[in-house]
Amino acid sequence: MSKVAAGKVISIHYTLRDDDGDVIDRSGHEPLDYLHGAGNIVDGLERALDGKAVGEAVKVSVAPEDGYGERDDAAVKIVPRSAFPAEIELEEGMELGMEDGDGNAMPIWVTEIAGDQVTIDLNHPLAGATLHFEVQIAGLREATAEEVEHGHPHGPHGHDH
Repeated sequence: MSKVAAGKVISIHYTLRDDDGDVIDRSGHEPLDYLHGAGNIVDGLERALDGKAVGEAVKVSVAPEDGYGERDDAAVKIVPRSAFPAEIELEEGMELGMEDGDGNAMPIWVTEIAGDQVTIDLNHPLAGATLHFEVQIAGLREATAEEVEHGHPHGPHGHDH
């Protein structure tokens, strides 16, 4: 029987809840596919799934340091609207991509718009939160060489980004 391990594409159904038991996210009708060992999901959940088999259910609470990290108040900035391309219609709650000084892509979130001032947050919205997962392993398979090289699974018709 094949087990969850690095280099395998794992299909999971999941529900993610906050400390109050409210649903934050869930997989829906189709399972989520990820490449185990490639950092596609938070570390704490990946470790909890390691060695499990198809059909197994896992309930795990993931501390912030094994999830999206602790909140960093210094990562919240107020910038002028002119720092963004004029054609982008900014909305509170939207995620945008930017590059750091080394050219690496990084997400930012718009948290407030007040006149010509835009508050951005480099923290993930779930930074500082304990994540409560209920997961059912729906399937697993060996990853293709291309998937391993790219660091994520591809759709049924090949490269799917």
